[in-house]
Amino acid sequence: MVFYPHGGPWARDHWGLNTFHQWLANRGYAVLCVNFRSSTGFGKSFINAGNLKWGENIIQDQADAVEWAIRAGIADPAKVAVMGGSFGGYSTLAGLTFFPDLFCCGVDLFGPSNLVTLLSTIPPYWKPQIELFATRVGDIRTEDGRALLARHSPLTFAGRIRKPLLIGQGANDARVKQAESDQIVNAMQAKNIPVIYLLYPDEGHGFVRPENNLSFNAVAEAFLAQNLGGRFEPVGADLQGASMQVLHGAEEIPGLSEMLPKE
Repeated sequence: MVFYPHGGPWARDHWGLNTFHQWLANRGYAVLCVNFRSSTGFGKSFINAGNLKWGENIIQDQADAVEWAIRAGIADPAKVAVMGGSFGGYSTLAGLTFFPDLFCCGVDLFGPSNLVTLLSTIPPYWKPQIELFATRVGDIRTEDGRALLARHSPLTFAGRIRKPLLIGQGANDARVKQAESDQIVNAMQAKNIPVIYLLYPDEGHGFVRPENNLSFNAVAEAFLAQNLGGRFEPVGADLQGASMQVLHGAEEIPGLSEMLPKE
């Protein structure tokens, strides 16, 4: 099973076509999504229940959903992946650090690893929302707030990661800067924990160019197949035209090194 938490976290999963869910289902995986506390559409109390709980109740809600799927016989407890982008990427990193035995692998797309640096480097167009972030995530301006943000940061607990991790990042991301992925990768390398790190120099917060999306998905499904045992299509020509740079871990995906452009 692939657990796929949504971004935001002030957003929600809806009924309807989701191409990522369909792609993963086609490869043989159950896909679990849950509107955890702080999701929109369920009233103010439900949103506010996630205030200052990024690394606590919100992530616990997600773990509870996965454990429900295991108890229901939907998921094999030894073969559950976590995958997502933005806050879903944070959920991936938090899942592997706060619940290191629950998931067998993770795919993180531009997820924040350090909430202190995330809020210290918010883009100019977010400045009017600083009070909202202080209320909902943590107040970077106070000592207690910074301590809470550190406790909720996967980077603080990077040494707990024991399962394979694939990271995709856009170098031009103004919301979750490249430093967020760099920090967790550097921390894992310092502890000799394997990680695969794909950087796209021409992308921002979310990949736009079709060639880049195709290349990342090709690597991601090979990564998931390696850890979950599902189907995947050989990479083939899927890297052509993509700007993808494999900064670390090319050897972790069989055949990936051979597919990279030769300098």
